[in-house]
Amino acid sequence: MKAPSLRRGAGVTLIELLVVLAIGIILLGTAIPAFHSALQRLRLQAAANDLLAAIDLARSQAIAHGGKVVMAPLGAGWQSGWAVFVDHNNNRRHDAGEPLFYRHDPLPDTIRIASNFSSSAASLYVAYNGAGRACSADNTLAARWGTLSLTQGGQARNIKINMLGRVRVCDPAREQGNCGGAVD
Repeated sequence: MKAPSLRRGAGVTLIELLVVLAIGIILLGTAIPAFHSALQRLRLQAAANDLLAAIDLARSQAIAHGGKVVMAPLGAGWQSGWAVFVDHNNNRRHDAGEPLFYRHDPLPDTIRIASNFSSSAASLYVAYNGAGRACSADNTLAARWGTLSLTQGGQARNIKINMLGRVRVCDPAREQGNCGGAVD
């Protein structure tokens, strides 16, 4: 009886395993920055969509209630979150007894929001009158329009509010002619 012989080539050598491992590490090293960039882009897009939804809510609630509704930051800036509410005392802050429609939590520290509006005295709010037009918090007949610019890393989104209160989101990298930001 013959002893069984070992067949060569049935397994993987250490060198082959190291080559495959090295190729995998190289591919992973090139994929991680692309994944990080995509993740940043999606976070910025989500923040812009949340802000846009709150602006739309403020406008629709102003129309539904036939009076002024304000969206304002919860703290010193938009990064601290925002609220949509009826501002009875015109202080652009949600106080006890004022109807609150929505409250958004703070954004990640990496996302920045700048604002620039036609009335630059107090640019940290968005207000709508009962007709659904963007207005001053102190005077519902005074039109107020402007831009909220969100940035994260090298990415940016601008939320443009026109004189009629209509809102659109644009990417300044793609729409250079008609997408000026709040820092322009």
